[in-house]
Amino acid sequence: MGLLARPGKRGSLEGEMSSDGGTSQMGVLGALGLSVTSSVAIVICNKYLMGKLAFIFATTLTSWHLLVTFCTLHVAQRLRFFEPKPIDTQTVISFGFLNGISIGLLNLCLGFNSVGFYQMTKLAIIPFTIVLETIFLSKKFSRSIKASLMVLLLGVGIASVTDLQLNLLGSIIAVLTIAATCVCQILTNQIQKRLKVSSTQLLYQSSLYQSAVLLITGPFVDKLLTNKDVFAFPYTFKVVVFILMSCTIAVSVNFSTFLVIGTTSPVTYQVLGHLKTCLILSFGYVLLKDPFTFRNMAGILVAIFGMGLYSYFSVSESRKKNEVGPTLPVNTQMSEKDSAPLLGAKTSPWQESNVLESFDDVPRTAKSAFSRQMNA
Repeated sequence: MGLLARPGKRGSLEGEMSSDGGTSQMGVLGALGLSVTSSVAIVICNKYLMGKLAFIFATTLTSWHLLVTFCTLHVAQRLRFFEPKPIDTQTVISFGFLNGISIGLLNLCLGFNSVGFYQMTKLAIIPFTIVLETIFLSKKFSRSIKASLMVLLLGVGIASVTDLQLNLLGSIIAVLTIAATCVCQILTNQIQKRLKVSSTQLLYQSSLYQSAVLLITGPFVDKLLTNKDVFAFPYTFKVVVFILMSCTIAVSVNFSTFLVIGTTSPVTYQVLGHLKTCLILSFGYVLLKDPFTFRNMAGILVAIFGMGLYSYFSVSESRKKNEVGPTLPVNTQMSEKDSAPLLGAKTSPWQESNVLESFDDVPRTAKSAFSRQMNA
């Protein structure tokens, strides 16, 4: 009877929930928009830097990106733009090193495989992520979602995959790349949700360790892939200007990557990545006069159709969950294990995450943009 006696209170609560939902959707759209805009911008910048100015040291450049990102966030937190939150040391160091290794593997994968096989490797990340989420996090994917993702992958494959040349070493690196990338994106989402940290706080805590891995290994990886020494490169004023510009844009790329994965899911982030691929192919044709065939155009249209289906089914299923969600008791939606360290715990993080809301190219950092650039 108490509930029936206070209809105004209930109406107020429903209005507040609706307002929170609208704000959340605007935040997600803003994160997606920032991710697309900054990624396309950095590809254009790096295309000129690597193509016209011949600075082809992608791994080393990525380490500089992450170092500048850390310095920028350090200044921001000193100015009180955000409050840093301590994270278990073992968790953040392991996470940072794993992300750095993932970036290096992506560049090695491109170096030891054909462009077509490398594109197939990136396409394999979505189904592999779905398998991991299903097995370890008990996440359910509807047939509609799976079908829309198949359409998306088919379209991107038609548009971007050309030659498929296989070799044993390249294939091994590709498998390691897929595994590392999926696990990193899963952890990016899980750490934010389980430890209650924002994308900014996590990026600030981990970017220095990611940068350290690549600062040490980057010159060797680039030497292996290009047979050139990054320290012997002639750094003209123009080259330095474009490197600084690339590093500045990369701050937005890295921030938006953590933000998108944290607010959505790894699968959604990969779908967004394929949208960027289609946009980059289109911009390359319009602005840079890159070759563009009927196959590219048909593949992009199919991919966009798949993205539309994925978005439609995702929103529909999300609305259904939201309609059911408010009726559940609050204490059934939270676990005491949420505050436990992920990588620093004695037990496996996957074993503890079954009660949690599932998570959906390191960070992703600007590495995916570099990889696309090198593909061009």
